[in-house]
Amino acid sequence: MTVHTSDDRWLNAPVETVFAFMDEPSNQAAVTPSLTRAERIERLPNAGNRAAYEYTMFGLTFTGEVQASTYEPPARIVYEMHGDLTGRIAWWFEPEDGGTRLTYAADYEVPGPLPEALLAPLIRWYNRREVRRLLDNVAEAVEGKAQATTA
Repeated sequence: MTVHTSDDRWLNAPVETVFAFMDEPSNQAAVTPSLTRAERIERLPNAGNRAAYEYTMFGLTFTGEVQASTYEPPARIVYEMHGDLTGRIAWWFEPEDGGTRLTYAADYEVPGPLPEALLAPLIRWYNRREVRRLLDNVAEAVEGKAQATTA
């Protein structure tokens, strides 16, 4: 079953601050509700990350790696996801009104013989909630950091 989710939020922090925060895999694990582990494996030749992940959804744990296929500081990072979940995660960082418009979009395959008609609405609801919480958590982390550096 293919899943798509996306959302965005305005953050009261400079693009460079938001990009630097999201470029660190351990920070992504700290702000993503169901991401229980994200560890850098290496910096790639394009300067992006290759990282190991562990993600839990509905009591199931999924593991694998993400690799930055597109790395354009401070505007965009696109990760290709491999392992139990396969797909793509993209982050856009756009200057807006003295802050940053942070946009998240993901398309991935949920493995296994799942009854799509029954689970698709539940998975969509879960993902919308998770992405909203993720963006709220990023705002809390980077806005506090941005205020501390300007004080």
